[in-house]
Amino acid sequence: MPLSSHRALRAAAATLFALILSGCWGIDGAVTGGIASDTRESLPAETPTLLVATTRRVEPSGERPWFTGQRGKGLAFAQARLAKPERSLVSRVASVVSGGWSISSVEGATQEGAAQAFAKAAFGRDVLLYVHGYRESFESAAVSAAQLADGIRFQGATGLFSWPSAGATFDYVHDRESAMWSRDALEELLLALAQSDSGGRIHIVAHSMGTLLTLETLRMLRASGGASAMARIGAVVLASPDIDIDLFMRGVERLGPDARKLTVISSTKDRALALSGRLAGAVRAGAAEREKLASLEALGVRIADASDYGGGLINHDLFLSNEEVQQVVKRAIERAG
Repeated sequence: MPLSSHRALRAAAATLFALILSGCWGIDGAVTGGIASDTRESLPAETPTLLVATTRRVEPSGERPWFTGQRGKGLAFAQARLAKPERSLVSRVASVVSGGWSISSVEGATQEGAAQAFAKAAFGRDVLLYVHGYRESFESAAVSAAQLADGIRFQGATGLFSWPSAGATFDYVHDRESAMWSRDALEELLLALAQSDSGGRIHIVAHSMGTLLTLETLRMLRASGGASAMARIGAVVLASPDIDIDLFMRGVERLGPDARKLTVISSTKDRALALSGRLAGAVRAGAAEREKLASLEALGVRIADASDYGGGLINHDLFLSNEEVQQVVKRAIERAG
């Protein structure tokens, strides 16, 4: 075979691998959501604001990408100004993948008292905190957070906890370690929110590798903040958990009665988790058969099997791209009140 053909095959294989492992860009929306999904109302404010807590390094220029894929010196807080989707036909076609959201600016980036600054900005409102997965840039994660809040019509403060994913296909191990490195910062943020006088509930939606970070941090919060801190946690939705099934079971058990706050969205047709499981040598919780997850239900965990939804190639981000699955998130939050 000519050298040029070998190169073409390698390029095609790399592209397919990137698609299979990519995290949250709404690939399935092109099939399941379609243009009609963009006719929904957007977030209510004319210039929606996303509250950002991140362990990424601040971009020195203060411009795009605003936060890099490298690890910062600690938790940072900022406010991202979002641009709503346009409603023209061309924009609606383009928004099939991204939802049409974009960042227009990021303001007030600070590391001093970051957790308290986030809590102050959210004061008096419920918070929807999105924790992204593997292979995400800051901007793609912010777009996903906006898509999620818009899709479920969330009326409180929308927040993003962004850990330093390298944003590259072959940096899976690096991303996993960076997620775990961010546990203390996420705990610091949740404690600040739980201990504020706001009175609002803290709802968490975590995706893929972000579910491992979230589950581990909740265990830490339960130990450090006690029952009063956990009482402020509302719904916890773990979408497509990229966690070894046995490790996941043990982590949920350690939450005790707070496991009842959890809703797990799983799919046996999740190609990204199928590949992750082959690489890790263990079934991922988000792709396990319903029978394997039955013991979680005995602990009070709600299992939403999305295997029958989504006709895309990957089926890894249905909580963003499929309106029926988004309703699982919405109902979980409504139940938590």
